[in-house]
Amino acid sequence: MTAHPGDPGLLAPGWADSAAAAATGDEAYLRALLDAEAALTRAQAAMGFAPAEAATAVTEAAGTGAFDVRSLAERARAGGNPVIPLVADLTEAVGETYGPYVHRGATSQDIMDTATMLVAARTLDVVLAGLGRTEQALSRLAAGHRDTAMPGRTLTQHAVPTTFGLKAAGWRSLVLDARDRVRAVRESLPAQLGGAAGTLAAFGAYGASDPAGLPEAYARELGLRAPGLPWHTLRTPVADLAGCLAFTAGALGKLAVDVLTLSRTEIAEVAEGSGGGSSAMPHKSNPVRSTLIASAARRAPQLAATLYGAMAAEDERPAGAWHAEWEPLRDLLRLTGGAARDAAELTEGLRVRPEAMREHLDLNHGLIVSERLSAGLTPVLGRARAKELLTRLASEGQPPAEAPELAGMDLDPAHYTGSAGVLTDRALERR
Repeated sequence: MTAHPGDPGLLAPGWADSAAAAATGDEAYLRALLDAEAALTRAQAAMGFAPAEAATAVTEAAGTGAFDVRSLAERARAGGNPVIPLVADLTEAVGETYGPYVHRGATSQDIMDTATMLVAARTLDVVLAGLGRTEQALSRLAAGHRDTAMPGRTLTQHAVPTTFGLKAAGWRSLVLDARDRVRAVRESLPAQLGGAAGTLAAFGAYGASDPAGLPEAYARELGLRAPGLPWHTLRTPVADLAGCLAFTAGALGKLAVDVLTLSRTEIAEVAEGSGGGSSAMPHKSNPVRSTLIASAARRAPQLAATLYGAMAAEDERPAGAWHAEWEPLRDLLRLTGGAARDAAELTEGLRVRPEAMREHLDLNHGLIVSERLSAGLTPVLGRARAKELLTRLASEGQPPAEAPELAGMDLDPAHYTGSAGVLTDRALERR
């Protein structure tokens, strides 16, 4: 394949220079299209209605021929997809003897959909690697900070104490949820083969004794799942991809927005290991990894919505619905792959500051445990009077230690983290 600059991601720092970018670029898509074409000829040869020499010739031409991405893109406008000009170029590269076996019996959507599944499979492997690194880093953080008390926050305000270990365990739980969904989708990605209208009729016309068995042979050549039916307008595989990718971006987004909040200058309970600089303010160390992950999480649902919308695909092959999938699916793969990379780097380098957490626990002089104080006062004062006392202390800023009604009560926030440690241990048992 000739060199082509492609899209290096000037406006996309979230996925630029990532393994996901390489797995989804134009060259990667061209490689997947060629792999799909070569596998089709090999599958036909394996079933005995194409010569073995044809399979060898097509595979060699697909692997070593010179195919110009820019030329294919420009010529794709004539037929609406890149498979049509690619088939012409591949047929020419194979030569007169075996060229007729290129693309025999297939339709453009068979090759394009199959190539998309190959690209998705290769990118999901990258996503899973990033999630694996993130999970391991979060396991270490959760175990290491099992009993590190910090303020729990609800509706932006201090609530009751929690632990950083439990927070990290929660992030890890979401990452594992994402991993499980990505794994399931990765294992389910099917090849596509149906011919012009999903009946496999052309393969029978070319001499296949069992055309219905060809999709299984084709999938086996590609390492994809055999489809139950041609899915030209049955877009479950694409919808499943949309769902798992959007969920993964959102799961990583939760982690990111928590880090963004906790790393604010006035909070500073955590910090990215190596933040980004500012073009104007030399003192800044911006939480760039978290920012990029949060950006991906905000874009992913809209991209997934486009893919869900494309499920309304008319007839046996659609006009527009299928074409509408290509760019948003690639964007979604890139965004999620980049977010998985950034999440791994973020969690592996995250700096935790227990001293800041302790300082913030003491900001209201023990009133962060007002829930426990209320429970202790209620048998003595009654619920209404207990609440009235604690509310007054909070509104007046009076330290509860100065209230005679609270004499002898434990005001240490670190002693009121409930079952946080046990819950963290339980979460870490999940593998």
